[in-house]
This record gives sequence, structure tokens and C-alpha cells, in this order.
Amino acid sequence: MTASTSLDPERPATTTFDKRQLRDVLGSFVTGVTVITTRDAEGKMHGLTANSFSSVSLDPPLVLWSQATSAGSHSAFRDAGRFTINILAEHQHGLANHFANRSPDKFSGIDYDLGVDGLPLLRDCSAWLECKVVACYPGGDHAIFVGSVDCIRQSTRRPLVFGGGQYLVADPHDLGLAPRGTKGAMKSQPHAVRLASRAMLRLARTLDQTLALVAWGNHGPTVIAWQAATTPVAADLPLGLVLPVTSSASGLALAAFLPPEAVDRFVAAELRDNARQPSGELPLSVESLARVLESVRASHVATRRPGPFYDDRVLANAISVPILSPSGLAVLALTAIGPAEHFDAAVDGPCAEALRAAAHEIAVALKEA
Repeated sequence: MTASTSLDPERPATTTFDKRQLRDVLGSFVTGVTVITTRDAEGKMHGLTANSFSSVSLDPPLVLWSQATSAGSHSAFRDAGRFTINILAEHQHGLANHFANRSPDKFSGIDYDLGVDGLPLLRDCSAWLECKVVACYPGGDHAIFVGSVDCIRQSTRRPLVFGGGQYLVADPHDLGLAPRGTKGAMKSQPHAVRLASRAMLRLARTLDQTLALVAWGNHGPTVIAWQAATTPVAADLPLGLVLPVTSSASGLALAAFLPPEAVDRFVAAELRDNARQPSGELPLSVESLARVLESVRASHVATRRPGPFYDDRVLANAISVPILSPSGLAVLALTAIGPAEHFDAAVDGPCAEALRAAAHEIAVALKEA
């Protein structure tokens, strides 16, 4: 094991910080989302959204959660002898927002059932734990409730996730075991789509360009996913958009790493059409196309010079990299598209390097799966 005085030289340790900075750092710890419910001595129901829930012990079965002492319902939870943990499902972000807000009657219009001692169980959750309070500890501006679990229930719904100040979706880890049948050439495509979708989210934040994920379909290069930039290259980004092979960056990136029998019929048709176009269009012959594809194989980057986007209203540049299967075939193309006046689509530019690094990382993960 090696030691280091700084985990990230670009982000030095901070010993002086405010509540907002601390909250941002704590947001790096991704959690589930729960609604804690109880009844007070008068029988009124109370509920609040919390992601402070955690397991404590399996034997005996103990869990904990914490509540701000300034919360309006704190006295109700403090004096109650029981609480229920409703672990929200991924479609229940609206319910999370509802119980996070102050309201005189949070259960008005909410579907619920009654569990142990009449405590409300919110419907359609991912899981439920009905608990008896065994301890309450002071924790700064919060109180920490420890509960003994008396009854548990679980559904097949996936849980809602929260981190970095936003709701997230729980999926299998990108570098975990690949699903059955994903090894080989195109059989690795479903796994590659999952990996590339994650990469697109990261690249969108760093590059701030519109990104497309392109697969080779029955009609040639086909857009299967978009990730828009802060200012998208176009208002409409349609899925299923079929791109030309010979004059799109995505088409060239795929064609360079696919067998001729997969691409020849599309290329032949496009070359016939290109021959009827004014000179200067790319490419106009079998020879010029071969040179372009050879260049793409050497650099693992394909570009297209400024041209109209699909709706002809935007002049755009594009740069694309192939994502290769363990056998070396292109299973996907990862493409960035931006307005021609300020998007650098150079083969050796920073955008190309970022795309190429992402594609390489995915290819390595496919080999390890």
C-alpha cells in the first residue's frame, strides 16, 4: 500500500468550511430515500423525508435515522414509541418531495395502509420496516433514533436513490459481472450501452457538447441515445435517427471497424448518390472512402466537416470514436456534435481525447467482463 498526503492534488483538503460546503461533501455519499412515519399521542399521523437511515445490527435487528431538532414534527417522533421506515421506490420522487415540505396534513390525498399499532405504510414502496424505539441520542442539531425492527416487508420495485443534491437511479455497477450472453462481438453490445450511457453523463458535464450514442442497425448507423448540452445543438433530438455511413462521423467510426459485408450495401448506395452531388462532398469514390476509413482505424477518431444537422437548420461539426468489442468490432459509436462556429472537432483536440479515453475505458471493461 502506498501513502499520499493528498488524494487529489487538484482538490486540497479544507479545514475551514461552512454548512453549505459540508453538505456538498456529504452529498457525495449516495443513499436511498425514505419517508419516516409515526403517530402522536392524539393519533395524528406524521411523516418526513429522510436519507439519514442506516442499518445498525442484524442480531438484534436494529436500525437508526436522525431528525433535525428544529423539525415541526420532532416532538411527535421524540415522544412516540414506534416509527416506520418506508423505503421509497424509484418512481416516488414526487412523494419524497411531498413529505420534505411543511404541511398541516401531509397524508391528505396520499395512499397508505396501516401496519403495526396503526402506523401508516405508504403504498408502492420498495420496502418497509416497522420499528420500536429503543434509544434516542443527541447529535448536535439532530436527534438520533435507534429502533428495533419488529416487522419487514419488501416489494420487487427498485429503490429511489439520492446523491449530489439530485435523485438518481440504482443500476448494477458498470464494472461488475456482465449479464449472461454479453461476451463476444455484438453480444457485448447491451453491456456496452450501459457503460456508454454512464460515460455520456460524465462527458456532458466536462465537454458541454451534445452527445449521441450510435449503434449499427438494420438501416445502418442509428442513434439510440442522446445527452444534451447546456445549449443543445438542436431543440429536437430524435431517437432512431438513421445517419449516413460515408458522410457522418458516427457512420465512419462504425464502418472502419466492421466487416465489409456489414457495410458494403449501404456504402454502395451512398456512393452512387454522392456521385450526383457537387464536388467537394465526402467521400466521392471507393478510393477516397478507403483512405478515410484507414485514417479512422489509425486514430480511432472520425470527424465530419461543417454540415447541416439533421433538420438542416444548424451548421454543425461532429467527432466520433468507436467502442470496440473484445474481438475488435465496433459495437457502438460515441459522438459529440456542436455548432460549427465554436466546436473544435480536430482529431487531436481535447474533445477527441476525452471521447477516445472514454471509449478505451469501456472497451477495457468489456474485455474484463
